[in-house]
Amino acid sequence: MKTRLTLVVLVFVLILAACSSAGASSSASVAASTAPSVGASVAPSTGAGAALTIYGAASLKGALDQAKAAYETANPGTTLTISTDSSSALETQIEQGAPADVFLSADTTNPKKLVDKALADGDAVSFAGNKLTIVVPTANPAGITSPKDLATAGVKVIAAGDSVPITKYATQLVANLAKEAGYPAGFASACAANIASKEDNVKALIAKIELGEGDAGIVYVTDANASDKVKTIDVPATANVPATYDGVVVKASKNAAAARAFLAWFAGPDGQAILSALGFLPPAS
Repeated sequence: MKTRLTLVVLVFVLILAACSSAGASSSASVAASTAPSVGASVAPSTGAGAALTIYGAASLKGALDQAKAAYETANPGTTLTISTDSSSALETQIEQGAPADVFLSADTTNPKKLVDKALADGDAVSFAGNKLTIVVPTANPAGITSPKDLATAGVKVIAAGDSVPITKYATQLVANLAKEAGYPAGFASACAANIASKEDNVKALIAKIELGEGDAGIVYVTDANASDKVKTIDVPATANVPATYDGVVVKASKNAAAARAFLAWFAGPDGQAILSALGFLPPAS
């Protein structure tokens, strides 16, 4: 009887050992099947749920505020941080290592600098256009009624810094006006002599006009449209200067796929709808 009991216990122990071994083997097999093998490729991130920093020209602030809300709603988990300033200042910051993912400029020159210096991921993409106008305070104390009045002695013209894109466009506009019939000799030099201050960007320029700290300034049509504290003085269509806005993905972006997706969206139908509603023009073909 004792011998039989011993045999039963021994068989039970052997069964338990076999089950334990089989379980361990099964667990190892599952782990091996789910873990990537050494040297195996892992699918790249699609950028879903990424946090992106967008550097944009000051004149794009209103558009980018709307784009942020629309894009984050359409792409749950994605967050956009918007930073605006003059395009030249932003380009310099990116060159110095600022953590931007996308750069949206009010010209073609600054994005090209990044492309030429291998600091951009791919070519620049044109996404908008603009035109210029002259703004004066609502009360118009200087009595400006024509672009010719920018050259009148004593008129305080507010401009932007030399490297800011609006300055390049404004300088070309003044040169074009000087060639128009009826404009006085020395028009361009007289306008330059009337410049009372040079601001960091176009938003700062128009703010001075709104406050009555200047008599007139040349800005983008979209900036004039966005303010209810200025009046506009139209410029001849034959002298106006088209502005082209380009964007690039910054090569140092840690979320390149998501950055490319946002730039494509902003340059596509959804972004164009936002830009068009604010008075921006389609990009030049």
